[in-house]
Amino acid sequence: MKVRRWVMIGGTVLTLVGLMSFPRLLFGSDPTRAKELIQQACVQCHRLEGQAESRFNLRAPDLIWAGSKYQRAWLIRWLTGKESPLYAKGYRWDLSEGSVKHPVVSEADANAMADYFEKHNKDPRVKVGAFDVSKVSKFEVSFGGMAYKAHACLGCHTIEENGTLIGGPQSTALQHAGQRYNMDWLYRFGQNPQDFIRHTGEFLADATDPQLRAVIGFLAAQGVQNFQYYEPWTSQEFANASVDRGKGLYKEYCAQCHGFTGKGDGPAASGLEPKPAIHANIPFEKLPMDYLYNVVNHGGAAMGKSPNMPYWNLTIGQQGVADVIAYLKATFKGAPDMAGPPAAGQGDACVQPRKTAKAPDDFLSKTNPVPVSAGAINAGKTLFLKTAQPVACAMCHGEQGDGRGFMGAALVPPPRNFTCGSMMKNLPDGQLFWIIKNGSPGTGMMSFAAMPDEQVWQIIHYIRSLAK
Repeated sequence: MKVRRWVMIGGTVLTLVGLMSFPRLLFGSDPTRAKELIQQACVQCHRLEGQAESRFNLRAPDLIWAGSKYQRAWLIRWLTGKESPLYAKGYRWDLSEGSVKHPVVSEADANAMADYFEKHNKDPRVKVGAFDVSKVSKFEVSFGGMAYKAHACLGCHTIEENGTLIGGPQSTALQHAGQRYNMDWLYRFGQNPQDFIRHTGEFLADATDPQLRAVIGFLAAQGVQNFQYYEPWTSQEFANASVDRGKGLYKEYCAQCHGFTGKGDGPAASGLEPKPAIHANIPFEKLPMDYLYNVVNHGGAAMGKSPNMPYWNLTIGQQGVADVIAYLKATFKGAPDMAGPPAAGQGDACVQPRKTAKAPDDFLSKTNPVPVSAGAINAGKTLFLKTAQPVACAMCHGEQGDGRGFMGAALVPPPRNFTCGSMMKNLPDGQLFWIIKNGSPGTGMMSFAAMPDEQVWQIIHYIRSLAK
């Protein structure tokens, strides 16, 4: 994969916030007055032209690119005093100025100023349509959030996670970035922020273009209620999917691990751990489309499963992914009569042999902090059966928790049988929590790292209620 170095949104994401202290301005909406306001008052702190410069030599963020940078609705709210300060500790972090309130203008003036920026302060480097927000999927936002953290963006910028503000308040607050920025501009900024501001703490990250796009998608969703996620399986490629083309692709790419007839016996399988999924045992029509698409398109590691499963999107393209999925659905209907794991009951008969990694001591010592109650157990049940992400637990572990889910028949070793009391009594809460969060290498158990801790503890209450 081609790798491009780009400066992550670190150090500074330029924003319209100033250190201006002039009195409240009340001009009419006359464009001439807007020009005077910008060119005479705003320039006391902001630059309207020039090249990349160090923040240490500036008083406030540049407005050179304001016409390409901001969403108009946000800009109007900002200029009329309806938005919170964007720099918790001030724009010049070397001076520790603290948050500064920006001067306020009338709504008419704000609209006139926005018109001026759109006409005179466009960024010629920004390609319109370079980043299509309407094509941002739920998976990309989730992956972008992980990439955002992996590339240390969290060190300087705040975001919102599970209702809590996290991150370093050194630079621009990004918890409402999706309402603020034109994503074409933010994508161009992310390709090399030092084209815009230089040597003021910006971090140069080693990331691919798909990673950058995922991070921009993540930021596009920040602060946007009811964000409309794109569903790739509704695309024209899926409407044009061909089972025959998919059969050919399966033979060329998938069979080397999963076998020509989907029995998990391809030539590579003998050296793999965990073993490839036995497609012949999976009723693919029953799989949630988002899960199936993401595993094929983005690979096993992206879904918290085996990293031996490649991400096929770059190799066979969107049409190829659609064709393979059409073939899987048309060909493999599952094996309902296949023997499942040991039956539930007391004693050692139902205990399944495992080589599960032992959780670190600080996890093993944990006990469930969520009080056991009917409400907690029911919440865990709903997650287990329906709503856990990236996939409901019951798909592998079965609706009864006995390890007989329709995906479980494809896994070697089979999923755990939570109804086995003699096994469950020896599994500490902390071990269960750690495995759910991190997955279990060598098995089909994926990671649920993004699941809030409280939900994990609720699931643990529910699966303990199944033990007999």
